[in-house]
Amino acid sequence: MQGKLLHLNVDQLRLTANLYGNENDPLVILLHGFPDTPHSWDQVYPALVNAGYQVLVLWLRGYTLESVNKKAHYGIASAASDVHQWLKFLNISKCHLVGHDWGAAIAMAYASQHPAHLHSISVLAVPPIPQMQFLHKAISAIPKQLLMSSYMLLMQSQIAPYLLAKNQAKFVENIWKEWSPTWRFSEQDFAATRQIFKQRRIAWAATRYYRNLFAIHQSKNLTANQQLFAPIAVPTLALAGLDDGCMNIKLHRSLAKSQYFQADLNTAYIENCGHFLQAEQPQVVATHLIQHFQTLSSF
Repeated sequence: MQGKLLHLNVDQLRLTANLYGNENDPLVILLHGFPDTPHSWDQVYPALVNAGYQVLVLWLRGYTLESVNKKAHYGIASAASDVHQWLKFLNISKCHLVGHDWGAAIAMAYASQHPAHLHSISVLAVPPIPQMQFLHKAISAIPKQLLMSSYMLLMQSQIAPYLLAKNQAKFVENIWKEWSPTWRFSEQDFAATRQIFKQRRIAWAATRYYRNLFAIHQSKNLTANQQLFAPIAVPTLALAGLDDGCMNIKLHRSLAKSQYFQADLNTAYIENCGHFLQAEQPQVVATHLIQHFQTLSSF
């Protein structure tokens, strides 16, 4: 499917995106996560376009060489600001925002900050985050997630970029196998991610998202984290694979309970599917997204 390659200059970085579909159709923005690229949406966006949506597929800052700068910020705050800048660039006031992994966290932060700019959000693999008092209760009940999330500490270390990049991104390939244990992905499936993460500068930028998540002594990071726990007032779809090796599905279900979350929330769990669900079962994911969009009458 033919699209437009777009570039946007922000914070002395050159950001990249691909735009597909009719400019008069409602806009959907797709955000990828870690360790991944926008190519995980390659079999999803055509279905959305065919269903009557214009789709903007973003590269997160730091995932292209032109968007890597040692002086730049990489995290929820800056990535959410980038979403805002893309909407202004396209002169579009409202969209459906879909995020996977880090993209999901970015979508939730953006929703709490700019609800008037959204028809809906959809979060993949990462559960909808409730207010802080409920989060602590849920996590304490499922200690297994603490072990599954231990990689986040490693990603903050000085050696993390080296580990991700060495041996043609073999460490990243192993992450894919662990997080999506039932997906027998091919080299073609992984090639785009290998190409990105074998570059040390990009591996460094990708790890900064984890460093800034916990660097709450910086006001930008603290504000972004607070936005994650703020009430979300836009309709929300939460999707997860039942075989996710990164997110404990019991914790996902617990956090997605309606009494913990203030938005109009729908959830769906996909069988025989792990963490990278939009690449593993793209047609199932696309169907859920389209149904979510079409149930809304806000445009």
